[in-house]
Amino acid sequence: MNNRHTLRKRLLRLEGRGFKSYSEICGDWEFDDGDIRFRFIIDHVQADPFAEPSHVRAILPAEVAGFPTRSWKTAHRRRALCTWLARRFFDACQSRARSRGSGKSGVVDIDRPGQQILDRTCMLIREGVVEARFRVGLPASGRRILSAEAVHLLCDFVPELVSRSLRFHANDAQAIDTVCNACEDAVHLRQQLHARGLVAFIGDGSVLPRHSGEDDRPMLDDNAVPFVSPKELRVELETPNASSVSGMGIPRGVTVIVGGGFHGKSTLLDAVEKGVYDHLSGDGRERVVSDASAVKIRAEDGRRTEGVDVSDFIGDLPMRKDTRFFCTDDASGSTSQAANIVEAMETGCQLLLIDEDTAATNFMIRDARMQQLIAREHEPITPLVDRVRQLYEERDISTLLVMGGSGDYFDVADNVIAMGNYRPTDVTAEAHCIARKNVNGREPEGVTPLSTSVPRVPLPASIDCRRGRREVSVKARGRTRIEIGHESIDLSAVDQLVDDGQTRAIAAALVYLRQHYLDGKSDIVTLLDQISADVEAEGLDVLSPFPTGDCAGFRRHELACALNRLRTLQLRTHNQQPGLR
Repeated sequence: MNNRHTLRKRLLRLEGRGFKSYSEICGDWEFDDGDIRFRFIIDHVQADPFAEPSHVRAILPAEVAGFPTRSWKTAHRRRALCTWLARRFFDACQSRARSRGSGKSGVVDIDRPGQQILDRTCMLIREGVVEARFRVGLPASGRRILSAEAVHLLCDFVPELVSRSLRFHANDAQAIDTVCNACEDAVHLRQQLHARGLVAFIGDGSVLPRHSGEDDRPMLDDNAVPFVSPKELRVELETPNASSVSGMGIPRGVTVIVGGGFHGKSTLLDAVEKGVYDHLSGDGRERVVSDASAVKIRAEDGRRTEGVDVSDFIGDLPMRKDTRFFCTDDASGSTSQAANIVEAMETGCQLLLIDEDTAATNFMIRDARMQQLIAREHEPITPLVDRVRQLYEERDISTLLVMGGSGDYFDVADNVIAMGNYRPTDVTAEAHCIARKNVNGREPEGVTPLSTSVPRVPLPASIDCRRGRREVSVKARGRTRIEIGHESIDLSAVDQLVDDGQTRAIAAALVYLRQHYLDGKSDIVTLLDQISADVEAEGLDVLSPFPTGDCAGFRRHELACALNRLRTLQLRTHNQQPGLR
């Protein structure tokens, strides 16, 4: 029987042999001595001590893990518990890991969650059974096996790590309940938004400022002003664990956030932007939730667009470019922002989030003086200020935008929130009064109804995963870049990607899409529906032919962002013949 004792003996026989001999320990090992019992599976052994560490799994039976049913009885609580356990496992790895030879010898590592609670492949719970997927650097001196170090690492340290991190009685029961309850409450808050006519909710007492631009942890010093809702926008929502929760409800429609510089406008928008995810207890944003379909929109100079109907925002262009099927390898700020809005609408977005700091000025507004200087027939851009109400009234798409430099949006806003020293004030009545008294003289430019979108159908040749002799070559480079075949996808402007694991999962999803559904007949929405249904039914593992521990849950909107930014994307609309542009 393959157990810890036989693994120990096999490792000792490998002393001094070449590193590739470690392949002999691949397989399933039963650890059942002392006070811990689990399966230890070695899925893949690294090529050499300097390569990516070996992939392993530990699977604890429900009776050994001992987590009470309340902690994993729903998908939301399971997701929270897995996030908690992955963090515990990571911290335990860091506290005890040490170098055991050359290269990555002795490394023990797991995919560490950030502040968001996401589905992950590094930690799974099924009916109380806990499975951790992690990496170990097998010990070697040069490229010769160090058996004694390997025995200590795999037969002693790993069981100790599993025992201390993955059993209920070794963890803080109250902390587990807190993180599970917070996640469950956030889900219930988000589910109430539509019925209450809201697109977002910011709970009183929330801490929105972050530690730094590179650190998503909460700011905990005196500068972190707890959020307090203005009375005009205060609502109370119910939760299963915290009873009634009060806070600011942002109604459907057009809402403008104003205020002086450095007073919290963008901080509020960023919290709403991340409110599509649930957050760990102690993050400060546990009770900040937004419509699950919310998409951050920004200008993105240089991005590629393929077959996007931007004609509602961009009219006749030089060189007779067709804006109903707009294609360019180098979009401008205005055309890229228009394309981003249309693509978000295509994926089912019901809330647009826009910050003037990252928007194209000429796309946002054209004032009366500029209208007088440049006649309408010479300006192809219909600014958002003239379309934003139509988006709501004709398509039920709300907009929340930060606008500190132009009061023209007062004319079209349902609500205006002023931020001062990170405290919100409802100034809607005052803003509307100013708009009535100070007629700006500009003429609305969006006078035609919004066009009807035509489904876009990607062609199979769009995604080529081959590189050299490899049939499938795909690699995520951090959070912001995917390399697939010979192509590179730039995701640096996709602000709602919050975790490297999401980018890795999206990379796998593009390969899965090519292998299973990209038939030249299904439009983008259908393709997103198919992949979403598969992941919902079978988990993220469906995207990979082998167990992986480094993927995190993503939304259909970010998958669409990756597909739309692929520079080899080829598509047609349903009213075009294949191959035509």
